[in-house]
Amino acid sequence: MTKKLSIITINYNNLEGLKRTMESVVSQTWQEFEYIVIDGGSTDGSAEYIHSQREQLDYWVSEPDHGIYNAMNKGIAKATGEYLLFLNSGDHLYSAAVLAENHSAIKDQDLIYFDIVYVDAKGSYAIAYPETLNFSFFYLDTLCHQSTLIKRTLFEKVGLYDEHLKFASDWKFFIKALFQHNCTYLKVNAILSTYFLDGISSLITNQKVLFEERQQVLNSNFKGYVEDIDELLALRTKVSNLKNSKKIGWLVKLGLIHKF
Repeated sequence: MTKKLSIITINYNNLEGLKRTMESVVSQTWQEFEYIVIDGGSTDGSAEYIHSQREQLDYWVSEPDHGIYNAMNKGIAKATGEYLLFLNSGDHLYSAAVLAENHSAIKDQDLIYFDIVYVDAKGSYAIAYPETLNFSFFYLDTLCHQSTLIKRTLFEKVGLYDEHLKFASDWKFFIKALFQHNCTYLKVNAILSTYFLDGISSLITNQKVLFEERQQVLNSNFKGYVEDIDELLALRTKVSNLKNSKKIGWLVKLGLIHKF
């Protein structure tokens, strides 16, 4: 019988983070999922730890790969669940009961996304994603794969993660799925996972490459949208500046114009 969910963890030389991730998964009170761990041939004791936990796993491997998205694609190839969740080493599920509390929502839609908690050097804070996913949201932002369940068959329609990209391939997958393939989606108003902002794509030194990769995807796949979005964002800035203008505020108070 096909499991409803496959959880995939990729790891490379991040033993302490891997422990945190795997413990959050195997401690779930709802266990109707398969768990897959793809290790990139770590030399820090990760492979030995995974081996020690093998009874908790449906599949694992420790061998060299060609980067993050190659490892994620390896996980997709081994997954049999109806939906996939990528929970990379270091990140963890929000609580031991989070899947028990929300597994009933895992049905019908191509993408099912939840809110997430970010953790950085300053502390932790929750991020609430919008109910509606429009192009302007993805032009500036993205969903985290740590809080998004992806229907496995969607990869057959959209394709696997682009291994030529270093940091933006999951963003590319989401934007193509939504705006080229019109995939369906559902927002669940609950926190699914905790994301630590110490990963490779979160480093300031890599933000320039991330931006360039996104621009490459936009120009290759959505060139007709880009000028419209730039104009829309410029207009939003003008409207925001007008709303915050003291002169406009006085005109509203005097009743000379209506609030907008």
